[in-house]
Amino acid sequence: MAEGSNAIKQRNERYNKYVDTVTPKTSIPKALFHSFAVGGTTCVIGQGIGDIIMLISPTMSKDMVANITSMILVTVAILFTGLGFFDVIARQGGAGSFLPITGFANAMASASMEFKTEGLIFGTSVKLFSVVGPVVVNGIVWSSLAGLINLWILGMY
Repeated sequence: MAEGSNAIKQRNERYNKYVDTVTPKTSIPKALFHSFAVGGTTCVIGQGIGDIIMLISPTMSKDMVANITSMILVTVAILFTGLGFFDVIARQGGAGSFLPITGFANAMASASMEFKTEGLIFGTSVKLFSVVGPVVVNGIVWSSLAGLINLWILGMY
């Protein structure tokens, strides 16, 4: 019995040594910098788009400018996903590339592209909604919980 246990222990040690050799080494400060740089650049681009829209149409409401800016960012993220650029950006930028609106657009586009061979309805459409569903449900649940906490516990209403 001890021989079998010893053999398993040696196998696990060899496996752990193998995993250590093939696992890429990352620098936390470097990863944080890249994430900040990519996320910040995306935000600056979004702000620039909004500023350009305001210059073109100064009478447009801020809400409309924000909506158009969001639509442009989503469209660019979907195009970048389809052309394969978003993966390159994500590899370099990590979490900074998954800002809520662009990351969500990438997730939806990736899911629909992955299952397009299943057809328009059972592939593309179903996978789009399989990504959207959990996000919407979590958003409703957690925002409702936060509202109840504000109302009942903190007395803010």
